[in-house]
Amino acid sequence: MGKTSDKKFVEEITSMEVDFAQWYTDVVKKADLTGYTQVKGFMVIKPYGFAIWENLRNELDRRFKETGVENVYLPCLIPEGLLQKEKDHVEGFAPEVAWVTFGGAQELEERMCVRPTSETLFSDFYSKDVHSYRDLPKVYNQWCSVLRWEKTTRPFLRSREFLWQEGHTVHATAEEAQERTEQMLNVYADFAEEFLAIPVVRGRKTDKEKFAGAIATYTIESLMHDGKALQCGTSHNFGDGFAKSFDIQYVDKDNSLKYCHQTSWGMTTRMIGAIIMVHGDNSGLKLPPNVAPVQAMVIPIQMKKEGVLEKAAALKDTLVKAGIRARLDDADKSPGWKFSEQEMRGIPVRLELGPKDIEQGQCVIVRRDTREKITAPLEGIGECVKEVLAQIQKDMFEAAKARTEEMTYTALTKEEFKDLADNKPGFIKAMWCGDVKCENEIKDELGGVTSRCMPFKQEHLADTCIWCGKPAKTMVYWGKAY
Repeated sequence: MGKTSDKKFVEEITSMEVDFAQWYTDVVKKADLTGYTQVKGFMVIKPYGFAIWENLRNELDRRFKETGVENVYLPCLIPEGLLQKEKDHVEGFAPEVAWVTFGGAQELEERMCVRPTSETLFSDFYSKDVHSYRDLPKVYNQWCSVLRWEKTTRPFLRSREFLWQEGHTVHATAEEAQERTEQMLNVYADFAEEFLAIPVVRGRKTDKEKFAGAIATYTIESLMHDGKALQCGTSHNFGDGFAKSFDIQYVDKDNSLKYCHQTSWGMTTRMIGAIIMVHGDNSGLKLPPNVAPVQAMVIPIQMKKEGVLEKAAALKDTLVKAGIRARLDDADKSPGWKFSEQEMRGIPVRLELGPKDIEQGQCVIVRRDTREKITAPLEGIGECVKEVLAQIQKDMFEAAKARTEEMTYTALTKEEFKDLADNKPGFIKAMWCGDVKCENEIKDELGGVTSRCMPFKQEHLADTCIWCGKPAKTMVYWGKAY
């Protein structure tokens, strides 16, 4: 294919500056991450998209197990009576529940919902499995899909069925439950920053924004390229509310009967959307090396010349032996097309190898993030590429962090708050009195601005609430969100 085709390949992506939502859809489609079926609002996760999820899942699972988590699996259906046991919880999920009313040709005596989340199932399970203080704690997690009947869907960000993990733990004391709640939030935050190169703000949700049935919800929030926030992971402390609803009790060392304390925490395929929107550009995906299914693509130049394809294959083998996820692009397409495809798919580096390179015992390494070209000797190429990948991982995090800092503003007056909300996409730091009335008015009057979290790292910006002028209780990160 010639230059016209190479150019067209990239032009099929809408510029993020022109239409960010369309840019996102174009990248998902062109990078071949998802597909559609006859089932409206659901997505097919194609091999490349699923490979990203597998890398994400495997690393997260490894980190979970380091903290003592064990994996289990519970049913996907929840009887209506079981769901009704926790009032706040069922009210929070009722609008999104899908119901099963028939089993084969027979109408069910009690309808069942396809799990939107599994707190009630785990609570019922724990009520039968926990008897003594010797049984505690139980720190379980399941990898599964859940179903929520969303009105508006977008691949990865909001689909009716999505993949996730949901951790559910049960403890003897409130202190142990709180410790696990915060521990898992920090696992998520470290994972996002170290593995996905996504900077996050760690904090607590306001009571208005907390999970239905929780006494406290903690969150990590990140900022996308367009200045909108994305909730990337949450960890909930349920106290003993579910334990009382489901009669989860244990006999303590003093022979007294006590209620357990529970937590739950989850992260989803939404993180693939976060990777796209934090790191991507107008050429497509830009994957951090740690999560990239293919870390290095070897592209032969003038591959029909004698010896070029063989040398390129040997180079790929060398990289694989060095522990790098590498592939060889030997398709019958022009190098320009292959470069565009490699950039679209977000592969962190490509290695160009042509006849002149072979003569000189070298290749050209091109970084996806900066497009910097590095001429490197073939001798020791495995270690060289590993060093470049490590640098890319670090640089992508620093670039995302710098952009987040640039798009984080401080408001000291109501007028300044309104002006920032109207004209400056990003996080707005401002003081708040703690009154939900103010919180609701801010959302209504500022076009959907919501409290993202009360950060652990508090700053005293002023003595009074940004909205009502009453004494301030806490500093809040505000913003529009997905």
